[in-house]
Formats: sequence, C-alpha cells, structure tokens
Amino acid sequence: MTGNSSRSLKRSSVLVAGMATMLAVGSSLHARWIERGIPADGQFITVEGVRIHYRDAGCGRPIVMIHGLGGQMRNFDYGLLDRLIGKHRLILIDRPGSGYSQSAGTSDIETQARVIAGVIAKLGLHRPLVVGHSLGGAVALALALAHPDHVGRLALICPLTLSQSDRPSAFRALEISSPLIRSLVAQTVATPASLLGRARQAELIFSPDPVPDDFGVRGGGNLISRPRAFAAASADYAMIPSSIGRLEMRYSELKTPTAVLFGRDDAILDPAVHGDRFIGTVPSATLELIDGGHMILVTRPDAVADWISRQASKLATGLAS
Repeated sequence: MTGNSSRSLKRSSVLVAGMATMLAVGSSLHARWIERGIPADGQFITVEGVRIHYRDAGCGRPIVMIHGLGGQMRNFDYGLLDRLIGKHRLILIDRPGSGYSQSAGTSDIETQARVIAGVIAKLGLHRPLVVGHSLGGAVALALALAHPDHVGRLALICPLTLSQSDRPSAFRALEISSPLIRSLVAQTVATPASLLGRARQAELIFSPDPVPDDFGVRGGGNLISRPRAFAAASADYAMIPSSIGRLEMRYSELKTPTAVLFGRDDAILDPAVHGDRFIGTVPSATLELIDGGHMILVTRPDAVADWISRQASKLATGLAS
C-alpha cells in the first residue's frame, strides 16, 4: 500500500468513525426527547433479576395483557383501558426488553413467558385471563403451556401462532441476525431510518385501517425509534422462527381454554393460517372474526373490549368455550 493510499484510508476511517459517533449521539439525544414525551407511567417489579415495567389499574378479576412485536403496554392503554377498567383489574406489561422493561438477556418466547409467569406470581394473581396481541399471543401460549397453573384462560388478538415462510414487509428492517451488527445499527442508523420510515411502517401494520394521528404518543408508537427498543424488537424478531417451531409442536398439550379474535383483513398475520389453521390443531379453541386489520385493539376498541369482557365472564363462570 502506498503512502497516499494509507493516508486516504486513515482519513476515510476517521470520517466514518466521526459520522458513527454523531449518529450515536444524535440517537441518544432523540431517545431522551422521546422518553420525556412518553414517560414510564407504571410501576416496576423485579423478576429473576429483570426489572419489568407494568401498570396495575382497576378492580375485579385480573386480566394480564401482553403486547406484540415492537410495541409496549400503551398499545392496550390507547383504546381498551377506559372500556375495561370499570369491571376488571388490568395488568398491562411491557415485555422483557420492550417499553421500559429490561431485557431478560435472551429474546426467546419461552424466556419471556417465564418472566411474565414470575410477574403473575409476585403480584399474587390467581389464574388470570391472559390477553396477548400478535407476538404477545405466542408468549401467552408459551405461558399457558409451561405454566398452566398461572393462566385461567387465553384471549388472543391477531396472534402469531404458527411458522410462516413469508415474513411481513413491515418488519424487514428488523431482520438482523448478528447481535454485533444489530447493536451497531441500533446505536447509529436505526433512529434516523425509523424517523424517515415510521409513517409508512405504521400504515403497513394498521392496514387497511387508518393510523390514528395521536398513536405515536398516546399509543406509544414513537418509543420504537429509540436505539434499545429497535435492538430489542430485532432480537425478538430473530428468535421467532425457532421459538414458534418449538411452540407449535406442543399445541396438543394445551389444556387452557383459548379464544382467538382476528381482523379479517389483517395484513400482518393471515387469519386463515394463525386463526383457522391454529384452531384446527387445538380443537377446544374458538375463532371470531371482525372487520379490521392487525391493530383492531386500537382501531376497533368497542368490539375488542366487548370480546375480552365475554372471555372474562366465561372464565368467571367456568365455561370452556
């Protein structure tokens, strides 16, 4: 290598390092700004050394709510909390690594289910209704399979239940298998990329329903633009194929009464696969379809709240279906 080439390489390296540092600093400042506008508004509990953020509100039989990929508990708070809080005790949980909860060190579905089982035990909840949305539905299923004494009934909203070869384009940016590269991307380019593509990603996830103008703050959607939130969502995404593969092999063991609700036009998870085909493997499960897409918990809150209340009533009266 000539002297000129060596100097040119050094200058390029310094330039790249400088740009990376600027992006990292900017991303960190943006995360602080986002968190000032969307603060942790719940309580914290430590399970297996993992600090979990949750909200406990209302009175009555408990309902535990587990959000989906890249989400946090405000997804449930947006439209369901006010409609359910008068009759139920609601426990909204930020999954490990999401929202304001610490990571459990690994993102596999079984570990997340174990941590949530610990939350249920520490709060002294007796066989609650467990509501899971999207990836949270898979976590709820893992919870019922591994810790059946912790769950009275499952209410799954647009749940991820089976393996699928075609992965949603809305989450393509999360497809990073290397932990090192994931960390570098999260600390540098993830935040500016998220700011540029956030509106389009939300449109894909909500489709065919419109995205509420205030979802970014009131629904917590803007929290995903933080570096650690992106890293956690990408890690969750990377673990889905292996975790779901293990999970679906055990569905014949599922004894917990299970109800599934889907938006018939869900553009993220096909109701024919994750609804119809799933209940074909779990004969005791039931499926109901309503108008709407993947985010019916936000866009169809009246219908979803009514459905959840019906599942809670069935649990209270001991009905299996």
